[in-house]
Amino acid sequence: MPVKNQYSELLKMSSPCEKLIRRDIARTYPEHEFFKGQDSLGQEVLFNVMKMPEEEAFCVFVRLMQEYRLRELFKPSMAELGLCIYQFEYMLQEQLPDLNTHFRSQSFHTSMYASSWFLTLFLTTFPLPVATRVFDIFMYEGLEIVFRVGLALLQVNQMELMQLDMEGMSQYFQRVIPHQFDSCPDKLILRAYQVKYNPKKMKRLEKEYAAMKSKEMEEQIEIKRLRTENRLLKQRIETLEKESAALADRLIQGQVTRAQEAEENYVIKRELAVVRQQCSSAAEDLQKAQSTIRQLQEQQDNPRLTEDFVAHLETELEQSRLRETETLGALREMQDKVLDMEKRNSSLPDENNVAQLQEELKALKVREGEAVASARELKLQLQELSDTWQVREGLARRARSGLGAPRRRPTADLSPQAHLSRGGRWKESPRKLVLGELQDELMSVRLREAQALAEGRELRQRVVELETQDHIHRNLLNRVEAERAALQEKLQYLAAQNKGLQTQLSESRRKQAEAECKSKEEVMAVRLREADSMAAVAEMRQRIAELEIQREEGRIQGQLNHSDSSQYIRELKDQIEELKAEVRLLKGPPPFEDPLAFDGLGLARHLDEDSLPSSDEELLGVGVGAALQDALYPLSPRDARFFRRLERPAKDSEGSSDSDADELAAPYSQGLDN
Repeated sequence: MPVKNQYSELLKMSSPCEKLIRRDIARTYPEHEFFKGQDSLGQEVLFNVMKMPEEEAFCVFVRLMQEYRLRELFKPSMAELGLCIYQFEYMLQEQLPDLNTHFRSQSFHTSMYASSWFLTLFLTTFPLPVATRVFDIFMYEGLEIVFRVGLALLQVNQMELMQLDMEGMSQYFQRVIPHQFDSCPDKLILRAYQVKYNPKKMKRLEKEYAAMKSKEMEEQIEIKRLRTENRLLKQRIETLEKESAALADRLIQGQVTRAQEAEENYVIKRELAVVRQQCSSAAEDLQKAQSTIRQLQEQQDNPRLTEDFVAHLETELEQSRLRETETLGALREMQDKVLDMEKRNSSLPDENNVAQLQEELKALKVREGEAVASARELKLQLQELSDTWQVREGLARRARSGLGAPRRRPTADLSPQAHLSRGGRWKESPRKLVLGELQDELMSVRLREAQALAEGRELRQRVVELETQDHIHRNLLNRVEAERAALQEKLQYLAAQNKGLQTQLSESRRKQAEAECKSKEEVMAVRLREADSMAAVAEMRQRIAELEIQREEGRIQGQLNHSDSSQYIRELKDQIEELKAEVRLLKGPPPFEDPLAFDGLGLARHLDEDSLPSSDEELLGVGVGAALQDALYPLSPRDARFFRRLERPAKDSEGSSDSDADELAAPYSQGLDN
């Protein structure tokens, strides 16, 4: 046989599953005495089953794996075990529906008790005699006997299982069911063959299970595909998020750069505005200084006016000193008065204490008047009581004097007249006694009444005192409330004032920032105009050098030929006119001579925002170029005199004669000749 030929070859080889098999041998028959011990004879025999030299054993093993569906049971996926569990559940639901419902209600799944039946063919459940009977039938019929025996066990123990919960059923399957048929295994086999088993239904269930598994596999494949797509999409999202973050960073950096550039531009504009303002203020200061210098020069030219002016200044100085001394004296007097008033104020009592003392004085006067009135009333009542008491004492004395004589008479006088006379007096004495008692009671009542009245007056006086104190306390509370309201109003006023000051401070800071920005802008503009003026001055110096060269040439040629001097003078006059026009354009108004306004490129002071020129043309009209020209490139005295002569107003009419030009050019030509 070809299988026998394979055995000798496979026996020499080692299987990669030997370690797993050795580990699983102890779990194959955990309760059997022969196979319990670790590395015992039974376990070695079990391991040697795959190493035994008999070819027949190998053939049987191959036949079991291939034809009895055991190979599919022991694969890692255990697909055949799932099919067997599915078929067994269907048979249980069909033949034992009540027990199946109980299992479902207790969440006692079929795989929890039937998996070992199909994997070990009841070898781990029953003793060897019963297990070998089942194994013999399995060798003849296949897995059908496992379904029959399992359903037979459930039918036999249905009533007991219906009364147990999940834990009890698990214990019942492990301890009770394995030993039920130790004495009579034939009874189990007979009961198993009474179970209904339909091979067609089992084939149909197998097809249904295969379709269900294929559908599950498709779903698993689809789930794996979706998971892969999800993972790829997540990676793409992360990449896009990184790109978007990078773009956002670049955008933010660009915005920050643009904001910084805008801020720098704004700062430059503010500086330019400030420079313009300073330039205009410097120009105004120069004009004022120039006017002052002119006035001083005029005063110096007129000595009489200067003496009068000096005398006037001395008079004003003396008057100002007198006023200053008077002011200091008045100030000292006021300081002395203030100190005196402070001393008087400190010596005076506090207003609150004065008011409190006045109120207490009023209350004391009221209480004193009430006390005097109550004392007068008490005196009157005491006088009345004393009078009444004296009257009562007199009556009592008379009564005692009238009743005392009969009592002192001897008892031996027992005549009827005596008895009658004593009886009449005795009749009168009880009335007088009762009257005396009533009068005593009346007096005691009046005394108690007087005491009650005195106590009532004391209580009224106490009530008046309490009312006075209440009134004083109310006045104090009203005064404290008024002071609190005044303090609250003052606090609100101070808060509003603080808010206004903060607003003014912020406004002043804003104006200061704007002024600084404008000054920087003005500085930039002034520097630009300085550069332009320097370029213009350089051009003018170049033209002056050219004119000097022409002058030398003309002088030499004039010496050679005196006849051409008139033509040379005309040409020179035309050039002078052109130079004069250019100088007027460059210089503008007369230059300022105040050296304090400019120190090279520095500026003097700031002006308000309203005094800034609106454009560069207005700024050029104030003669800054000429001032810078004179400060940076001073002319020689001869050239300065020449240009001052050119600045004088000339006649613009067409009828002007050449004599005017000759007059203008004569000094210059003389200078050239010299």
